[in-house]
Amino acid sequence: MASGRSGPPTAERTFFGHPRGLATLFGTEMWERFSYYGMRAILVLFLTAPVTRGGMGLPETTAVGIYGVYIASVYLLAIAGGWLADRLLGARRTVLCGALVIMGGHVSMAMPVGGGFVWLGLVLIALGSGLLKPNMSALVGELYRNEDDARRDSGYTIFYMGINLGAFLGIMVVPWLQTGGRWHLAFGAAALGMAFGLAQYVRGRATLHGAGEEPDHRLTPDEQRRFKAVAGVSLAAGAGALALWALSGTLTVDRFALVLTVVTASVPVAYFAFLFSSREVTAEERKGLYAYVWLFLAAAIFWLVYDQAGSALLLFAKNDTNLDVLGFTIPPGWVGNVNSLAIILVAPLFAEMFLKAGTRISTPLKFAVGLVLVGLSFVVMSVAAGIASGGVKVSVMWLLSVYLIQTVGELFLSPAGLSVTNKLAPRAFENQLMGLWFLSMALGDSVGGQAYRLTTVVPMPVYYLALALAAIAAGLLMLLFVRRLRMMMAEHHVPSVPAAG
Repeated sequence: MASGRSGPPTAERTFFGHPRGLATLFGTEMWERFSYYGMRAILVLFLTAPVTRGGMGLPETTAVGIYGVYIASVYLLAIAGGWLADRLLGARRTVLCGALVIMGGHVSMAMPVGGGFVWLGLVLIALGSGLLKPNMSALVGELYRNEDDARRDSGYTIFYMGINLGAFLGIMVVPWLQTGGRWHLAFGAAALGMAFGLAQYVRGRATLHGAGEEPDHRLTPDEQRRFKAVAGVSLAAGAGALALWALSGTLTVDRFALVLTVVTASVPVAYFAFLFSSREVTAEERKGLYAYVWLFLAAAIFWLVYDQAGSALLLFAKNDTNLDVLGFTIPPGWVGNVNSLAIILVAPLFAEMFLKAGTRISTPLKFAVGLVLVGLSFVVMSVAAGIASGGVKVSVMWLLSVYLIQTVGELFLSPAGLSVTNKLAPRAFENQLMGLWFLSMALGDSVGGQAYRLTTVVPMPVYYLALALAAIAAGLLMLLFVRRLRMMMAEHHVPSVPAAG
């Protein structure tokens, strides 16, 4: 995994020709994604499984709503994680705290002692992921602070492969362990994976050479006191409001999920308003932010469709797909793993293609292509659902085709999105804007979780087709404004090589 770079004997070993710290971040993120995607691959199945088989016994629409809010919360809290790193803890300590909290969440879910530990586990994983996710990506960038864009983007591409390697392994192992109703054993495997990641991160601290050690814009003592006062009052007010709602007898899981969806939609509006009014944002940075708003909205639509892999498509695999392959019945969660495998195999090819294309394939164009492709994948899904509505289980090839189309769309949009976020981020809010990119996922996932409720009044083929047409229309609209967006972004300064997602 490491190779010696030519030069003085004292030169530090490298990781595929990159800083050794990339190996530490690669391994930590790989194991965190193992735990995250492994657990996600069985979450909706666990929530809908009958209580007699160890599940929670929830209706499908409720389970999908919870799934959407959970995934959204993971990314929604990334804003707070980026802020804490920028202003209080530094990226390195924030990642450490996040990893500890995530592991505690998976341990809680592994406890076979009732639903309370499941909800606690989901909350802890969401909180920890919000601390870890944006700052891991920012730490990768810190390793290349004094290097050129092409080398940094190459490092991000390797990091991106680590994400998908972890996802692939997690989706293979956790659903297999769950077979036969061994839910909590599977959740325990996710906890063990996170423990491996935490150990690697702690052990490899020295390889980061101080990257992310201190906040870029530490709060003054007076600002810290104000922050603690506001945070304390806000938490107390939120807890009090939730308690009163519960005492009123009107609090339900469905209503709580709907409220969180509204909050998730409100946060990016408020945060963009804050950024545009901030005196720490220069006029040139503000111009780039105007373009970023449109990219953000496009990404939210993409994730609304794409992240139904762990909800609507997972349920379709379980209920309407023939999973017998070569005489072996595969777990439903395995089907979606073609996405991770395809990315591992073809991401380097896309990186090379984008490098050779240079600015001929612009970031807005990549977003437009990604949207059209994810829309086309749900056109295929609509046809498959139409066949299945006749009571016939369809071939697994239908789902594999959907995932492969989505993978190509992801490779256009996701790496480019994180890379352009890094470039357009105002210097005073660098880590926070990484969190804002993940907030586009939060918005798409939360709305997607609520959109699934439409399946109670419209047939599944119509549901898939409606989402497909929305994504395709957004992609075609983006195509019309590619030139204008490039001018706003001054994209001749923006790298054209994928970064990480």
